[in-house]
Amino acid sequence: MVRSTGLRVRRSRGPAVVCALAAVLATPSAYAAEPAAHKAELRISGQETQPVFSRADAVLQQVDIRTEADSDGDGKRDTVRMRILRPKETVTAGLKVATIVEASPYWAGGNDVPNHGVDLDEDGLPVSGRSGQLRSHKPGLTGPAVAYSGYYDNYFLPRGYAVAQVDSLGTGGSTGCPTSGGRNETLGAKAAIDWLGGRAKGWDLDGREVRADWSTGNAAMMGISYNGTLPTAVATTGVEGLKAIVPISGISSWYDYYRANGGVVAPGTFQGEDTDVLARYVYSRADREICKPVLDSLERDQDRVTGDWSAYWQERDYLKDVRRIKAGVFVVHGLNDWNVKTKNAGQLWDALKKNHVPRKLWLHQAGHTNPMPLRMEEWLDQVHHWFDYWLYDIRNGVLSEPRVDVEQADFGWRQQRDWPAPGTRSTTLALRADGTLGRRAGPQRVQSLVDAGRTVPAERLVASPDSGNPNRLAYTTGPLAEDLRVNGVPEIDIRSSLSGTSPYVTALLVDYGRDTRATSGTVTDTTQQICYGERVPDLPGETGCAYRTKHATETADFKIVTRGWLDARNRHSFAHQSRVVEGREYRLRWSMQPEDYVFKAGRRLGVVLISTDHDYTLRYPAGTRMTVRAGAGELTLPTAP
Repeated sequence: MVRSTGLRVRRSRGPAVVCALAAVLATPSAYAAEPAAHKAELRISGQETQPVFSRADAVLQQVDIRTEADSDGDGKRDTVRMRILRPKETVTAGLKVATIVEASPYWAGGNDVPNHGVDLDEDGLPVSGRSGQLRSHKPGLTGPAVAYSGYYDNYFLPRGYAVAQVDSLGTGGSTGCPTSGGRNETLGAKAAIDWLGGRAKGWDLDGREVRADWSTGNAAMMGISYNGTLPTAVATTGVEGLKAIVPISGISSWYDYYRANGGVVAPGTFQGEDTDVLARYVYSRADREICKPVLDSLERDQDRVTGDWSAYWQERDYLKDVRRIKAGVFVVHGLNDWNVKTKNAGQLWDALKKNHVPRKLWLHQAGHTNPMPLRMEEWLDQVHHWFDYWLYDIRNGVLSEPRVDVEQADFGWRQQRDWPAPGTRSTTLALRADGTLGRRAGPQRVQSLVDAGRTVPAERLVASPDSGNPNRLAYTTGPLAEDLRVNGVPEIDIRSSLSGTSPYVTALLVDYGRDTRATSGTVTDTTQQICYGERVPDLPGETGCAYRTKHATETADFKIVTRGWLDARNRHSFAHQSRVVEGREYRLRWSMQPEDYVFKAGRRLGVVLISTDHDYTLRYPAGTRMTVRAGAGELTLPTAP
């Protein structure tokens, strides 16, 4: 998944700075002889915790915590290493605090690992094995282990919170093996919550048993990407003491990260990656040999041949256990995130609603990134109140506010009580023989395309919808009379046949008309630096300040708004394949990725059908002929008033 540690405002620090941090921050033992002169307390004013504790005087503690797993098979339970930064008063004045935990496999950096080959021969076998593309570091990855990058410590510690980093199993100072979402990784991060609540054993780096006698037992988990996936995983265990989570661009089902409707589908910009590649990338524990059998088993069991759902993916599906969540869940996702695709947020949100879990949602116009610098004051305010409510029981009205914040195409924000927006209804448009989309189907006619996706990206195939292109079928509306807001899951339903080697069918929802639109990227605005937290003078990078970011935009004649994929062999079930007879017409129905997007008045809405999607699906030899019965196909859109 995205290899991002997830915080765009993090500052990288090299080994010298890590040493400086260890020298500057006092350890708990340094305060052991000091008498507790007074009982320290949180200061609460205006229904929120106030910054009265010193980040500069914070106590640094490192603990190895025993987990319930033995994933490396050495006969001993795995341990996870946690680095905790907490107010000095937790040692000197009996202060007990709640903890904000960020568990990650990225704290110790990663390895260069080649991705799988995605160009297949006529028998569906890779042409040349592994591709030359290396899975190098992801956006936001800081490299060598750093003690406290990001904003949690500068902002939250002065307000009476401890902040903690946990090395996920098989990485950094932890033992065990990385398994890309396997049960052992969930138990590894869960152990940190158990230790904070007095239910797990931990030892300092000298082997002495230590307890979290400074902890209230209440904890939150937060992070982006993999770091935003582990909070959901741990919450679904129902662990006591985990009161709140903030999964940002997190995975809710690993199948929907590396697969789609029976097809092998890559995360955006990482074509050919899979669970084994990711696990080998983050495998950074000291013993570099013990986990090799486990990593080999990932490569075998993930099944890149059929793409079918299996027990392997069942283990990595957190949705089945949402009913066990006891924490308040603040879901955050980018509407232009093609790494962890929006389905992961949409289906988690739906499951939370179904199970009546207290929840909140932010959807923003960027991609796989942290929204904090995009909307800094509002972000810090809402997350602060979320944690105050759940971890310190401060009745600040956070659950009475609108549940959902959605950033619009013009970068303004809309608040609403749910998502999709109340009043959303289905609008069905027919794919007509004259290449238009309309309310009435019209006469039926068989149309065809020849697959060229092996060498031609989808962005080239959707261009100029009115010109003839034998490698795609395009259907468009006329200029829209008024704005049209699509929010939810678009669906496609066609009668189609395939003749050739590729089993893939791909649908692309496109906004046609020249305009300037958001991309997935952000741009740092160096003219606007905001100081949100306490500065630590002796630590480079610990300024407590960050630059705002703004959306990267592109002026173009079209934008692919969302897309969806289906392996035609899985037309009945994504768990089992059914034979596809060449030339036989089948009814194919599948969903695109959820979206919230406004098609402006005067633009045209289009759907483009292709077979291979160059940057996402496996790529069979070009030349598969795909037919579609125009007049018998439909596009269904969830449209809001």
